[in-house]
Amino acid sequence: MIYRPLGKTDLQVSVLALGSMTWGEQNSEAEGFEQIRRAQAAGINFIDTAEMYPVPPKAETAGATEAIIGQYFQRHGGRSDWVLATKAAAPGNGISHIRGGTPHHDRANLTAAVEGSLKRLNTDYIDLYQLHWPDRPTNYFGQLGYQHNAEAQITPIEDTLEVLNDLINSGKIRHFGLSNETPWGLHRFLHLAETRGWPRPVSIQNPYNLLNRSFEVGLAEMAIREQVGLLAYSPLAFGLLSGKYEDGAQPAKARLTLFERFQRYNNPQARQAASAYIRLAREHGLDPAQVALAYVTRQPFLTSNIIGATSLEQLDSNIASLELKLSDELLSAIGQIHTAQPNPAP
Repeated sequence: MIYRPLGKTDLQVSVLALGSMTWGEQNSEAEGFEQIRRAQAAGINFIDTAEMYPVPPKAETAGATEAIIGQYFQRHGGRSDWVLATKAAAPGNGISHIRGGTPHHDRANLTAAVEGSLKRLNTDYIDLYQLHWPDRPTNYFGQLGYQHNAEAQITPIEDTLEVLNDLINSGKIRHFGLSNETPWGLHRFLHLAETRGWPRPVSIQNPYNLLNRSFEVGLAEMAIREQVGLLAYSPLAFGLLSGKYEDGAQPAKARLTLFERFQRYNNPQARQAASAYIRLAREHGLDPAQVALAYVTRQPFLTSNIIGATSLEQLDSNIASLELKLSDELLSAIGQIHTAQPNPAP
């Protein structure tokens, strides 16, 4: 396993992180436990979750993923072996069941969110507390053009940072990170942290995969120069890059088969580009999913690549991608496909 520093902190995290958003929906508690054990045996020390998990989000399962992780720690111990990351929801995106549907990043909401996560996770502290998406309308979750809304009710970033500073000083969280954030948002957090003497974000969890390399446009340079590395989610584009949906296949229990709401990577352009990457991998005698993961892991702006699986076989294959070194010839061919069809699923 390879380890990289989490921002400017003294924490070293595995370059592969264990994603958990299927636990409590597509995966049972027992299966979540097995994934934790298998990942730890491979050297993974970084686990990512969120208060709204599992997905798709709904009232009856909200918090179930954190509870599974908490039950694991309660029954098996080992909390100190893990860098534990979770996230606080924000308004919108179908989460009316969380704190009345307006879980702003203000003092009352963030305090309640942290306390709830601590209880479900059976822990006294959270290593990395992330803002799941911005507390303002902006272009995230696949929205391209920015449309300004001067009337939107938002929490000033100054107020959010002040609360996070207090939560860090209390010992309930160690560090904080951003997620689904824009260059302006990251810059604003960094500027306020520097000028006010508050803690700075240590990471940014955004989507990054062969079908969505938009992170490279405005955030990659900031991630490197400011040491706020990417925690890449959806590195397989909801499994589309694995090849399992090729030729119209609809595998039982697969996410795009089960849940119609997941259409971000399911448009014709994305499917066409995915097929090109899959063919390329197979022409080189390689597993398409491992090629897609290896491409993400090799990026210089990346801190950790968040892998998720619904079976131990998938998890083992994902972990094995760490051993794959992409040839110059293969990288050149990937570049040609990207040039022909750039970011078909932003």
